[in-house]
Amino acid sequence: MVEAKTLARGADSPIRRVLIVGGGSAGWMAAAALSRITRNGVTQVMLIESEEIGTVGVGEATIPPIANFNGMLGIDEADFMRRTQATFKVGIEFVDWDRIGHRYMHPFGPFGVDMEGIKFHQHWLRLRAAGEMSSLWDYNLCNVAAAMGRFTRAAPDDPSIVSAMTHAYHFDAGLYAAYLRAFAEKRGVVRREGKVAEVMLRSDDGFVEAVRMADGERIEADLFIDCSGFGGLIIEQALHAGYEDWTHWLPCDRALAVPSQSTQPLTPYTRSTASAAGWRWRIPLQHRTGNGHVYSSAHMSDEAARDELLAGLDGPPLAEPRPLRFTTGRRRSQWVKNCVSLGLSSGFLEPLESTSIHLIQSGVSRLMAMFPDRTCDPVLVAEYNRLSRIQFEQVRDFIILHYKASRRDDTPFWRQVRDMAVPETLSRRIELFRSSGRFFRFEDELFGESSWIAVMLGQGIEPAVYDPLADSMDLDLVRRRLAGLGHMMRETAGRMPTHEAYIAAYCRA
Repeated sequence: MVEAKTLARGADSPIRRVLIVGGGSAGWMAAAALSRITRNGVTQVMLIESEEIGTVGVGEATIPPIANFNGMLGIDEADFMRRTQATFKVGIEFVDWDRIGHRYMHPFGPFGVDMEGIKFHQHWLRLRAAGEMSSLWDYNLCNVAAAMGRFTRAAPDDPSIVSAMTHAYHFDAGLYAAYLRAFAEKRGVVRREGKVAEVMLRSDDGFVEAVRMADGERIEADLFIDCSGFGGLIIEQALHAGYEDWTHWLPCDRALAVPSQSTQPLTPYTRSTASAAGWRWRIPLQHRTGNGHVYSSAHMSDEAARDELLAGLDGPPLAEPRPLRFTTGRRRSQWVKNCVSLGLSSGFLEPLESTSIHLIQSGVSRLMAMFPDRTCDPVLVAEYNRLSRIQFEQVRDFIILHYKASRRDDTPFWRQVRDMAVPETLSRRIELFRSSGRFFRFEDELFGESSWIAVMLGQGIEPAVYDPLADSMDLDLVRRRLAGLGHMMRETAGRMPTHEAYIAAYCRA
């Protein structure tokens, strides 16, 4: 009887109107996904944005799950890439992070192949202990291809080693938002130009009732999506969700972004170069290169940060550097009452591992999986917030790792982050890997074993011993298998077209 009553309540109170406040990547990703709901014949979706306000638009690099999001929408990859001036990405190169003059790659895809139920890197550690000097990165196809400037897409269900080619994209964030806008509007989403002047709450339960526009129009909705940016127009200013500040672990609080002329070769990877008080990004697109400098204002002046950014460009700048200020952290609750926050409204983690757009994507995907009725069941809201908190904290720890693992001591900034205490969740993982090279993934964690191994080994966190189970295999057999695998990867990558040639044939803008 209780179950029947609950089902009836849900059937009688469907969401009839969704209002998205704010555009940009967050707003239009939400709109594109929610446009599927309009097919029910009941729900309408509207998005409010103002041309005057603009968007931050620094999220130009992505990670592989973006392909799942585009695929869920039914987007044709080649068409999307042409219209967003996109290139392929198979990893991130880190320069000067461990020490000045050192570089390593965080490549997508796996390192090698596990053998007899034992992790591949444990076999490699055993060979290294026996005096072998090969690099673990020789056994990652994305890394080998990136070093050659080559690329190919893995075909679905490809049984060959090419299946290890895992890719994401670099794209123009403004063009991506425009692409999704056209997609969403074609499917019934209505765009309203203008600024929100006031958020109106219901007196009885504190739910958001409506927003009042600057021109006086009142717009009501059952569910509100806050994509208004750092200020959190609804989630924070009206609903007071609260903010958890993480700058004691991630002290960078400013960024400058500037486009420059495209240069050759068109690298199939993002580059992050550590600076005196932060790091600079380089993101190659078809029509230009995106560049930026993330830094700590407590350790570097805005003028010095600008000078370092411009000095590091490998092509003439196409505009003046655009400043951005932020506080690293997250909303204490990313869903409050009948408002869900996405993008910068929900929190901010510096884009060191290209997670900005993914955090939007995962927030949208969680909302689609937990789409409510008008009551916004508190149990549903609590679970959404629990999963959001876990993901933000897991990504936070992975980013902190890059700073904590650095052996640089040439500036006060690097000495501070190298010596700082880190979250216990991260220190456990570092110590476990340092002791025996082991890593365990928790729940639906974004970054898997190969990512953590790449950064920890790449920045000098060396296991004291390897897994003793690795000794169960004949050492000469392990040596022959690794040699054969390394040869196969070099041969396979060498047969791939260059990144430029592949783009020219597949998705030239």
